[in-house]
Parts: sequence; C-alpha cells; structure tokens
Amino acid sequence: QVQLVESGGGLVQAGGSLRLSCAASGSIFSINVMGWYRQAPGNQRELVAVITSGGSTNYTDSVKGRFTISQDNAKNTVYLQMNSLKPEDTAVYYCLADIRRTPRSRYAANWGQGTQVTVSS
Repeated sequence: QVQLVESGGGLVQAGGSLRLSCAASGSIFSINVMGWYRQAPGNQRELVAVITSGGSTNYTDSVKGRFTISQDNAKNTVYLQMNSLKPEDTAVYYCLADIRRTPRSRYAANWGQGTQVTVSS
C-alpha cells in the first residue's frame, strides 16, 4: 500500500501565497516523478508542475514565474510554493507520485486525496 498525504491548502486573497506539501509513505522502492495537478469545477484535471527524481522540473505556462516545485527525496515529499495567486488558480490540487513498490515492479501512478485552494478576488 502507498499513501499520499497532502496539506497546505486553504483560502487566500489574490496576490497571496500558499505552500502545498505531499508526503508519500508505505511500500516504496523508488519514486520516478512527483507532481501536482489541479481540477476546477467543470474543468478537466490539468498538470500544474512536475519534478523528476533528478530534479528536472516542468510547469504549465499559466504558473511559470509564480509557482515553484521542489522535493525532499529523503522524505519522499514534494512541495509546491504558490506565490502571486490569482482567482483562476482556485481548484482542488492533487498530488501525483510515480512509484515503484519493489525492484521488480513497474512504476505506477498514485494520487493523493486532493486539497482545496481558493483564491478570493
């Protein structure tokens, strides 16, 4: 079993900041990629930012320059620092981790339960 526990969501005014955290625990041999997706009401889930175990990052265009993804490999934890938040950033944010549970298993996607981020204008 693998668990992803997210924290850090909440309500913030436009221009404010929040920091999301996601810790993976359980049967983990290695993690290839960790990241954040978000889903606003009526919209499809979209990629926000991802980071590889080697530290390479990728961001969706709308958050570049405002959000920063980072990780602590020793703690199997990924962070998302969100600055200059806008009302359009309002969504449920989901953590994703691509995890291999044993040396012989394949990597599989694991999702967190989601954390609400609401940005008021």
